[in-house]
Amino acid sequence: MKYRRIIPLLLISLLTLGSCNFQKILKSGSVDEKYDQAIKLYHEKDYSRALQLFDQLITVVRATDKSQRIYYYYSYCYFYQKDYTLAAYYFKRYTTNYPNTPEAEECYYMNAYCLYMNSPVYTLDQTNTSEALKELQLFTNTYPKSKKVPECNELIDKLREKLAAKDMRIARMYYKMEDFAAAIQCLNNILKEYPETKDKEEILFMVVKSYYRYAKASIEEKKKDRHSKAVQAYNDFIAQYPESDFIDDAKDLKARSQKELDAIYARDQKKLNQLSQEPKKTTH
Repeated sequence: MKYRRIIPLLLISLLTLGSCNFQKILKSGSVDEKYDQAIKLYHEKDYSRALQLFDQLITVVRATDKSQRIYYYYSYCYFYQKDYTLAAYYFKRYTTNYPNTPEAEECYYMNAYCLYMNSPVYTLDQTNTSEALKELQLFTNTYPKSKKVPECNELIDKLREKLAAKDMRIARMYYKMEDFAAAIQCLNNILKEYPETKDKEEILFMVVKSYYRYAKASIEEKKKDRHSKAVQAYNDFIAQYPESDFIDDAKDLKARSQKELDAIYARDQKKLNQLSQEPKKTTH
């Protein structure tokens, strides 16, 4: 029992001494003492206290042999504390200031990865996603033989799918608002920009549905063209997804558009027949 009481007291004493020593170095230690203590704390995963020391050192040691290592550890301190904005900034600064060091490639990747981690859910503004895409692509262009390239490509695919999901949400909104022209344009843009999207099947079906409803809501002069586009959209859809879960609904929409077209063609033919039967005017 006696020893059980002594051990916690010893631990508390050691922690107190360590804290006092840290505060002493933080307030009045030399550059070398602060540097050594910061590195020690970093390796002990005490990133918060390491950062306090690095904050004091980063401007003081500029243009010295310690500057490179401090920037490296400083960036990772922010990363491990999940402050990806500042981590990305300092990883980028490292690659700018020390482009020829062995760690430059690593920091270039980490800058892009931090931006990826800062990418929000698809329902929010995707500025950070676009920035992450740009930096990941720049990394693969700058280091095409890097072992990180396959991982970068996977991250790029995930970010592109997120942007496609954002646009898909907008397309659905236009459809619900019955702005079918905008919905069709948005859906076709997704197919053009993100041909690998997992929502391609649904997008092609939505194009069919949007063209049909667009045609139904149109003035008579526009119906023929838009029902024709609905039928063509159905043909594009069925060619790629002949066993789709949407197939029955798509066939029904196509049949309705075709029926409307048949009626339009019949009316047009009737008008032509009437015109051909009218007596020709004679000229004197």
